[in-house]
Amino acid sequence: MDHHDHVALLRPGITRTGGVWADLGSGTGAFTLALADLLGPDVTIYSVDRDGRSLKEQADALHRRFPETKLHTIQADFTRPLDLPLLDGIVMANSLHFVRDKLPVVQAIRELLNPAGSLLLVEYNVDRGNVWVPHPISFGSWQTLATAAGFVDTSWLNARPSRFLREIYSARSISDPSVAAN
Repeated sequence: MDHHDHVALLRPGITRTGGVWADLGSGTGAFTLALADLLGPDVTIYSVDRDGRSLKEQADALHRRFPETKLHTIQADFTRPLDLPLLDGIVMANSLHFVRDKLPVVQAIRELLNPAGSLLLVEYNVDRGNVWVPHPISFGSWQTLATAAGFVDTSWLNARPSRFLREIYSARSISDPSVAAN
């Protein structure tokens, strides 16, 4: 996949430019760059990953390609509590499949969102993984999990073929403002 594919996976889930977003488990920032491209110069992005070198690499790439974008890199594990402002949106691209017990993590992530904020998920459309993708989640399973975590209006956005596990999809789930934070 290339930048065009990353943008195409996220584009249907971006309803307006600007705002405050996070990319959780961002790696070297392929989807952070897609966010910057889609959300424009008025966005602030918090990029969270455990690997400091990957964060440095993505910060360098982002500042070369989108110098107006405000980027905050945070070296942290997204499965643990994060000190972030309330967010308009979150992207989790190829990161949730590293989490076995997803429900408490997804519930905690929902609490980072403004009421009616968006979670854009990019995952392999299977429920059985391998050594490199240990715990993928199909779209059908994501719909069930997202509802259990307090999200509403989970919708399919886009898909791309994958040589690893057949297909990678994107979905948007909306934080349900009627679900009280724990």
